[in-house]
Amino acid sequence: MLYGLTDVTKRYARGRKVVDALAGVDLAIADGEFLAIQGSTGSGKTTLLQMLGALDRPSGGRVLYDGRDLGRLGEGGLAELRSHAFGFIFQSFNLIPTLTAQENVETALVPWGVAGDERRTRAHAALARVGLAERGRHLPSELSGGEQQRVGIARALVREPRVILGDEPTGNLDERTRDDIVGLLESLWRERGQTIVLVTHDTWVASRASRRIWLDEGRLVPLDETAGPASPPARR
Repeated sequence: MLYGLTDVTKRYARGRKVVDALAGVDLAIADGEFLAIQGSTGSGKTTLLQMLGALDRPSGGRVLYDGRDLGRLGEGGLAELRSHAFGFIFQSFNLIPTLTAQENVETALVPWGVAGDERRTRAHAALARVGLAERGRHLPSELSGGEQQRVGIARALVREPRVILGDEPTGNLDERTRDDIVGLLESLWRERGQTIVLVTHDTWVASRASRRIWLDEGRLVPLDETAGPASPPARR
């Protein structure tokens, strides 16, 4: 088992009010699993993803990754995990507008001190893996939304992470481009055994995962007890 979460809580203070973003979450994620996290706005989806990516610490409970308690690791240990174990994909792409696609992917290797030639070779290979080998010299403004997200995925892949974590990675894409991006992620999962965890509001995207879970007010609940669908819809 790659992840093991036990009674995980996360509390935030909003003025005089305390908000439970997560309220006693128990969750196990297997190595090589493709998991989709669904739920209404404010249900704790992104907070849970941040826990899995060592971007935040729980207020209570335990988050184990590969046997390590993330809540007990020091900042150096957490930074090391974020750098080497996790690749992040964002809804807004988060590309640097003044850098080319190739340079945007290379930025992920700069903190590692990878030499220029090797950095360029690895970035080009990552772009080729997502079908953008010929677009490396283009700025983000010269790329479509789907191409920009592919650059974001290449940037996540270039470090060869064990886990890919996506926060609404298809949220800004049209339906056809969404399907292409999900197909790419599926191929990474099936062909490379990549562990993938996606937060998504899109039920069709979630239906492509090997498992999906539903959060409601910070708690995991069965899908058929929520306003969410009890079964995935047919692909249109």
